[in-house]
Amino acid sequence: MKGFRILLLVLSALAMNLHFANAQEASQELSLDKGPITNQFDYIYKKSGNYRSEGKRYEVVRILSLDKLRKNVLDTLKVYAKKEAELKTTISGHEATIASLNKKLEETTNNLAAVTEEKDSMSFLGILVSKGSYNTILWTIIAGLLVLLLFFVYKFRRSNILTQDAKTSLSEVEEEYEDHRRRALEREQKISRQLQDEINKYKKAK
Repeated sequence: MKGFRILLLVLSALAMNLHFANAQEASQELSLDKGPITNQFDYIYKKSGNYRSEGKRYEVVRILSLDKLRKNVLDTLKVYAKKEAELKTTISGHEATIASLNKKLEETTNNLAAVTEEKDSMSFLGILVSKGSYNTILWTIIAGLLVLLLFFVYKFRRSNILTQDAKTSLSEVEEEYEDHRRRALEREQKISRQLQDEINKYKKAK
């Protein structure tokens, strides 16, 4: 009697697990109208017919489904191409900003050098001033230029970091894009070959 109860418990647990697995499978519906390209390929495989001939397995795919999958793959590739173009635009903008900051940095450095060379002069804007006033004005200018220089250096480095990040992102997107395109083409070529084999076989059968 005790063994019979244990058997019932085991069977009940197996039934619950099977029900849960079926519910999960039902919740993950495959479609050509939504979901990632990988799931759409899974949909094609699931909906395709298959048979064996001479020990080989063949898949039969509907032309409409294949055309729909091709369109979805091309749309996905267009999205990646658009993202790539946006990243290139961002990089160009950062490079222009860096060039502008380099120019301003050079101008600031030249101004600082000019002020340093003339620091012993007692004439300020054609007006004679005391040495103390002159030194105060001079060091105020130098301090302001140094602050400006540090600000430009900070902006330059920040823009350089952003540019490097954008280039890294672009490289990753290009790698992902190429990998995705390669896998998509391989799958499409495989399905096209299988479809052509079926068409040839059907023509021979006639």
